Amino acid sequence: MNDTDITIVGNVVDTPRRNRLSNGSVTNFRMASTARRFDPEAKDFVDSSTFWIDVACWGELGGNVSRSVSKGDPVIVRGFISTDSWETEAGRRSASKVRAVAVGLNLARGHADFHKQARTVPAAGAPAAEEALEAPPDAGEESFDDLSDRSTDYVEASAALYPTTADDLVAERAPEPTLT
Repeated sequence: MNDTDITIVGNVVDTPRRNRLSNGSVTNFRMASTARRFDPEAKDFVDSSTFWIDVACWGELGGNVSRSVSKGDPVIVRGFISTDSWETEAGRRSASKVRAVAVGLNLARGHADFHKQARTVPAAGAPAAEEALEAPPDAGEESFDDLSDRSTDYVEASAALYPTTADDLVAERAPEPTLT
């Protein structure tokens, strides 16, 4: 399969919408990326063309996006670009979209507080973490990593993977340079 990877830096232009579908949950939003260039005659930066794109975030990513991203936020989106086409009374229409695999706030434009999502052990009879993750309906096995290979370092205990003590944190002193 030949997916076209894309990374877009821009701003969210509408409120992200979380939708629950029969085949999973998706969060959609629209973003704009405006190119800027330096105009030597005006001796200032001027806006160039604007690229508009719809973004779809499936499963756990979509839940995190709906809790973290708002209209106006500067974001960086990485994903796969495609074009949807359909027929209307006015004729054939099409629109580009990105199926996001990662969305982040653009920290070049501000700061954020990150909260890592806690992974818990499912109760008896509850679906395993791999079964709880949702994928878009057109996602083939080739376009997503095999979720069974995910790390389970923190699933069974909340302790650090490599515990440290105060003695471990003492910095080793670098040797003094010798002049010859």
